[in-house]
Amino acid sequence: MAKRSSKRRQSVPRIGFTLIELLVVIAVIGLLSSMLLPALAKAKARGQGVVCLNNAKQLTLAWLLYAHENSDRLAYNLGATEIKQQLARKQAVNWANSVLSWELDPDNTNLVLNTDAALGSYVARNAPVFKCPSDSVLSAIQKKAGWTGRTRSYSLNAMVGDAGEFTRSGTNVNNPYYRQFLKLGDFPSASDMFAFVDEHPDSINDGYFLNRASSGGWIDLPASYHDRAADFSFADGHAEIHRWVVPSTSPPSKPDAAGLPFSLGDNERTDFLWVIRRTSTYTEIDDKD
Repeated sequence: MAKRSSKRRQSVPRIGFTLIELLVVIAVIGLLSSMLLPALAKAKARGQGVVCLNNAKQLTLAWLLYAHENSDRLAYNLGATEIKQQLARKQAVNWANSVLSWELDPDNTNLVLNTDAALGSYVARNAPVFKCPSDSVLSAIQKKAGWTGRTRSYSLNAMVGDAGEFTRSGTNVNNPYYRQFLKLGDFPSASDMFAFVDEHPDSINDGYFLNRASSGGWIDLPASYHDRAADFSFADGHAEIHRWVVPSTSPPSKPDAAGLPFSLGDNERTDFLWVIRRTSTYTEIDDKD
């Protein structure tokens, strides 16, 4: 009986892998991963770009609804100083009220500054609408504090809306020979003038996206999260993604990487002029001259 049992055990086929077989399997998995991961990363980036574009559209729809309910007048578009002054008076009148920095200021993480601002109710106080999913840029001290991101990625064209002290005379002191669009009816061609843009993390302090037509260089810089491209929404409600052609337009998306403001050489102005031509139009006074 003992002999028969021993023979039976010896006849059982071997189950398992040899070391060489395991190494081959691991090598194949590694090869497949190296082939798939770039494709998955690109798919993720494309998905984030779609979400970002949709956010810009939602903000623009909110902006248009606000105007329709306020006798055609566009939402306030104030600079950082006036935003702070209004908040001190408990008046959240601006389209968004967060003023961002690379420090540990609470404005960087306070969602209410956007959701309770002028456009907040028009997006159902949905905080992610104000944020591009590709934007997770933080300073070293913000990362050390355990932050995962700041609250806003979009800004409004400086020539759109009542800009407070900048437009008290009816024109914008930053671009005096260009129109300030205070009402929807002020746009000669709403499909040609941009409203919202996702902005480079270095310049997105307030939500007031400013460049001077006469300066010859960037003051505020568009973002380039989406394969060296930025999302723009326009006053007629449509949105599009625009890819940059000049390398200096796409500095790395990290703190203090842009070196703003900076001037441009004659051969570096293509992207800057594209934005300026969609920022505003000449005033009637300038046209007559």
